[in-house]
Amino acid sequence: MDNTKVKICGLQSVEVLKSMINIPVDYIGFVFAKSRRQVSAQAAASMADVIKAWEASVVPRSVGVFVNPEMDLLENIMSEISLDVIQLHGQESPDFCRDIKKHFNVDLFKVVSVGHQQQADGHPVAFQDYAGVIDALLLDTFEPQYGGGSGSTFSWDKIPEYQKWTNSQGIPLFVAGGLNASNVAELIRDYTPGGVDVSSGVETNGTKDLEKIAAFVERVKQA
Repeated sequence: MDNTKVKICGLQSVEVLKSMINIPVDYIGFVFAKSRRQVSAQAAASMADVIKAWEASVVPRSVGVFVNPEMDLLENIMSEISLDVIQLHGQESPDFCRDIKKHFNVDLFKVVSVGHQQQADGHPVAFQDYAGVIDALLLDTFEPQYGGGSGSTFSWDKIPEYQKWTNSQGIPLFVAGGLNASNVAELIRDYTPGGVDVSSGVETNGTKDLEKIAAFVERVKQA
């Protein structure tokens, strides 16, 4: 089985990113949605330049995190920073996702808030409706204000239902929500997700902590 991929989300500092060069991270997430980790397109572009200059064995792919974005906003941000992946946390419809993929030629990650019914245009949308459209499904804990980034875990016994579907689609399942160095090995051992996504679990007082990032990645790679 392929190793579990690691995504570190909510990077805000060029200096932290420069210090991460020897840590094997697969994805770096920049939050463009309203959040205390929100960054401007210009700030994200500066950080993306740092990533591009890495000569490490693993060069991370850049991910832009959005909640119900307008196409104009995506146009503006993509003109500043050429993202590898667009990650959608809101109630974006399968058709909208398809349009984004086609228009920007990017990979598309769709987030499902576990325990919350996704709504698009006032109608319920099941994750199965994204078949053939998305490149990964990401499970997160429902957080009413931002849709994710709650820092708390959801009930992991719900994972197999989603995993069965992602396996049938040949796409990875990422798990987010309350992960940290002390619980991620258990998650990988019991459920072997395709990827894990962490933000607050590698922070100290709201700032990314290099030691915590290194410890988290080490636990993932050992597991």
